[in-house]
Amino acid sequence: MQISRPVFLELWRIKLPITATVSILHRVSGVLMLLAIPGAAHLFHQALSGPQGFAATMAFLDTWPVKLALLVMLWSLLHHLAVGVRHLALDLGFGLDRPVARATAWISMIGTLVVLALVVVLGG
Repeated sequence: MQISRPVFLELWRIKLPITATVSILHRVSGVLMLLAIPGAAHLFHQALSGPQGFAATMAFLDTWPVKLALLVMLWSLLHHLAVGVRHLALDLGFGLDRPVARATAWISMIGTLVVLALVVVLGG
């Protein structure tokens, strides 16, 4: 008699296909944007409260941790947009073949990073 034991999955060793990775990151980017809404609303309210509030908001936004967080939020927006368009195309029946699905997944991942780099370099 063989005893069935629970299997410990080492999640960092599981190799997901690119299509699954893109889909998971699409969900992660959506959650990041959702979680950022209250902070963005607070900063917007503070900036509109008057000259002192605007100066405080600008000083807060000028720190490196906030700039890093804004970079992550920009990636989140760009990735969610690119992969969302890809998902819409898949829902309409375009790109369902495995090679095309893999190619569009890579295009959306690399395209997002290229546009992010362009925005950072050209934007300042």
